[in-house]
Amino acid sequence: MKVLAAVVAIGSGLIVLLGYFFAVPALDQARQLLLSWAMILAAVAVIVGVANLISVHFTRVTRRLKGSTYSLVLLFALLGSLAIGLALGPQNVAVQAMFNGIQLPVEASLMAVLAVTLLYAAIRLLRWRSDLMAIIFIFTALLIFLGTAPLPFLGYIPIVSDLLRPFIAQVPAAAGARGILLGVALGTLLTGLRILFAADRPYGGK
Repeated sequence: MKVLAAVVAIGSGLIVLLGYFFAVPALDQARQLLLSWAMILAAVAVIVGVANLISVHFTRVTRRLKGSTYSLVLLFALLGSLAIGLALGPQNVAVQAMFNGIQLPVEASLMAVLAVTLLYAAIRLLRWRSDLMAIIFIFTALLIFLGTAPLPFLGYIPIVSDLLRPFIAQVPAAAGARGILLGVALGTLLTGLRILFAADRPYGGK
């Protein structure tokens, strides 16, 4: 079974990889078929994850464990929004209003809490590492905060909002993000090549 799994994984990977470099109709059709299967498997994995989430929180509610009230709210919200979405469709006005009135504000609040938490952690970093790079990092983060969020009774700070924040976001921050994405791409490519050459065999339990 391990040999069969290795043959299927390596063969599928080679078909998909070669389909991007050679314009052969049969090879392209096989690549499209494998990618369609992969998308179906990814959707099934999401369904399994949602089912596991429901199972875990349903168990917490039935056993009345600590935090079961939040689990009950989560189950009602999850199943209710799923039923409304399936019944009315994602383009319905009520579904769009529910998404824009609940989901977006919750996500924005979580991102705001995350930003403040990261800034607080960066300030606490000065206790253990008070070098020049840490100071530059904290000062840059403060500039981004002041340039993005309007201050009470003052509004946006002219120079910080118009000049410094766009420069920081579009030049050094964008360059760092591109570097991270290049690193992720190279790491993904290396992992894929190791699987194709059977150096790593996650499908075989190793």
